[in-house]
Amino acid sequence: MTTEEKRKHYRIDSTHLLNYVYTDEKAQGAMQGMGRTLNISEAGILLETHTPPISVGSVVSLTIGFEEDVVDIKGRVVYSKESQNDMYESGIEFFSMNEKAKDILVRYIAAFNAK
Repeated sequence: MTTEEKRKHYRIDSTHLLNYVYTDEKAQGAMQGMGRTLNISEAGILLETHTPPISVGSVVSLTIGFEEDVVDIKGRVVYSKESQNDMYESGIEFFSMNEKAKDILVRYIAAFNAK
């Protein structure tokens, strides 16, 4: 069985701790937590958390540190699943970031790929 890659942007494996805040239709107020990136691209991120999966469709605000830079990015959960060791993974597609955040993200991905 072959799997054809359908992503527009190359994903890099990256482990960074980050803070996230999200809301969904069922939540009464915002929920927040800490997680870590498993991979990242210009289009999205794979987030690993200790808490049960974030509902598909939820809007997530991420604060991610790249070396000395911190960026705030908003995204929407496109899938969520339980992974190993009582951990959970959520695929998040970015839909809002300012130019500075985008420049930092692109620079970080380029530096990581140069290693």
